[in-house]
Amino acid sequence: MNLFYNVKDRPSFGKILIFALQQLLAILAATIAVPAIVGHDLSPAAALFGAGAGTLVYLLFTRFKSPVFLGSSFAFLGSMLAAFAGGVSMQLGYFGLILGCVFAGLVYVLISFIVRFAGTSWIDKIMPAVVIGPTVAIIGLSLAGNAIGDLKSAGWLGILCGLTTLFVTIVCSVFGKKFLKMIPFVIGIGAGYLLATIFTLTGAEEIINFGKFQAIEWYPNFVFLKAFQFDQFDYGTVGNMGVYIGKIAIAYVPVAFVVFAEHLADHKNLSSIIGSDLTKDPGLSNTLLGDGVGSMVGSFFGGAANTTYGESIATVAISGNASTITILVTAIMAMVASFIGPFATLLATIPSCVMGGVCIALYGFIAVSGLKMIQKVDLGDNRNLFVVSTILIAGVGGCFLGLTANPSDADNGIQLTAVAVALILGILINFICHLKKDEEPAKAEDEEVEKEDTLE
Repeated sequence: MNLFYNVKDRPSFGKILIFALQQLLAILAATIAVPAIVGHDLSPAAALFGAGAGTLVYLLFTRFKSPVFLGSSFAFLGSMLAAFAGGVSMQLGYFGLILGCVFAGLVYVLISFIVRFAGTSWIDKIMPAVVIGPTVAIIGLSLAGNAIGDLKSAGWLGILCGLTTLFVTIVCSVFGKKFLKMIPFVIGIGAGYLLATIFTLTGAEEIINFGKFQAIEWYPNFVFLKAFQFDQFDYGTVGNMGVYIGKIAIAYVPVAFVVFAEHLADHKNLSSIIGSDLTKDPGLSNTLLGDGVGSMVGSFFGGAANTTYGESIATVAISGNASTITILVTAIMAMVASFIGPFATLLATIPSCVMGGVCIALYGFIAVSGLKMIQKVDLGDNRNLFVVSTILIAGVGGCFLGLTANPSDADNGIQLTAVAVALILGILINFICHLKKDEEPAKAEDEEVEKEDTLE
């Protein structure tokens, strides 16, 4: 696709700041939502700082060739809750968050070394376009409910704010001049926020919670500050430390293998956008190392494992700005913003209905990107048709799988997301279907026989 700025391009400083703000707005809601869902006094500001720090690590490992932001991963929500449930002691729960991300990061490191020595051809065979394409589509489609749920979170006037955000974003992207085309989300969110402010101040509907400014988080409450207060560990209630560490490993490691597949799908998608295969340069081994080590670093500050964000990739595609300098400045901006209480609070007051309007475009683009990957796949071949149809239906249908040793304690088990289950099913069906070899040679022989009969 056509890009205004490619990976190595450097926009002017003023433009970079605006582009970075746009990236930050795109990833903000999801990044700070993870600590809010987990609770246990986890700091959204610390998660924002951790995401920025993890992104910096990722950029270094990928030699500034992959323009994507890393944010808090929703895939590890169950794992994070298990860290507190198994730890009993709050301090040990914080320590478990860091330890779990170390385990998950080591999975990425292990796979990266395998890729470095064995190459990526085996991955291409296991997950070809017929598998990766619909899986990327499912990543977007599986988030559709979130986008619409956010859009409807504040009644009819909230829906109006969200749709205003969406339509202003579309108008800027389609009809705007060059610069407006590159910052449609900044303008769209600004328009939606302005309308929501008017409705709130006039008393028509309290869409924006300005009360958040009365409880400003002036600095990020980093996880490591709590995790290593060993003098407060209640070893008597925790029990065997080895058992707890084992539980953390079981909670995190299987999920890391699943998220690896999403990592691959995201980078295949991003590769198609920037016109350069990231699995070859800087190489899948480096993107995995960046993601894995970035997660470790991010969890040290914010407690959450990081992952490449589809919202960030979609922003790159829609804005036409693939400059990694933008991602670098976004990471720095996220870290600085976590220490500027009023600014971080202002970002946090952006209502869900406004972000829902933006996410309709962002998530939709992820889905369309996946479908574009299967344009050259022969869907007239039933083998491919079965693979694609199974992945789409399993993913859209929400075919998740919960695994736990104790059925009465399902909350502390391992949950494979619908995306993961759909991908696994797709890989298995693709393998089974291709046990049968192509029949082209047989067809060719039949044609030769028919020619001979005609001549006779």
